Amino acid sequence: MPPKSTHPIERFWPKVERTDTCWLWLGSISNYGYGSIWAYGRNVRVHRWAYEHFVGPIPDGLVIDHLCRVRHCVNPAHMEVVTNAENLRRQVPCAEKPWLRKTHCKRGHELVGDNVYITPRGTRHCRPCQRKRNRDYMRRRAA
Repeated sequence: MPPKSTHPIERFWPKVERTDTCWLWLGSISNYGYGSIWAYGRNVRVHRWAYEHFVGPIPDGLVIDHLCRVRHCVNPAHMEVVTNAENLRRQVPCAEKPWLRKTHCKRGHELVGDNVYITPRGTRHCRPCQRKRNRDYMRRRAA
């Protein structure tokens, strides 16, 4: 853990390599390719910290989309605040993720709006079907 007297911005710039396009993070990088920095008393994703420091707060429920597709880029000009669903749609072409093309679940429920939820791994689930599975499970458990 860095000394408490060091402000994150003082640790930020020495770990950034500015290229013609991206600002590449040279500090610690997770298995998923995102950098992290000690700020707010904990480790945070450095691209989120950079966006908040240089642009402004990230509204609740929204995520950062790297427009350059480089996960360890910390250039706020390469970031856009979007919903998680939009970030996943932009991630890879639908041809590589056929489940994103589905419009209905196998029981016929439409996969839009409140009828669908997206897990952090990017898989979509039908809420009505999940509620039925939960009710069935609770009935079996009570019996």
